[in-house]
Amino acid sequence: MTTPTLCPACGARNDCSLADPRTADQACWCYGVIIDPAVLEAPPDELRNKACLCPRCAQGDEQLRNRNAR
Repeated sequence: MTTPTLCPACGARNDCSLADPRTADQACWCYGVIIDPAVLEAPPDELRNKACLCPRCAQGDEQLRNRNAR
């Protein structure tokens, strides 16, 4: 079973604002980073498109750090 708030690749919290009803009206962190399409295709078929990857697995964590440092 997939949990919308957990990364399907590693099981960590994915910090998806859309998966949390309290923050569903806010833009998600993933809107501000570029995610390699190959990374999006990496999870097994049964997990793909069921929950968001976490920033680390999406390889967006460095982009987020750089954006926040500005």
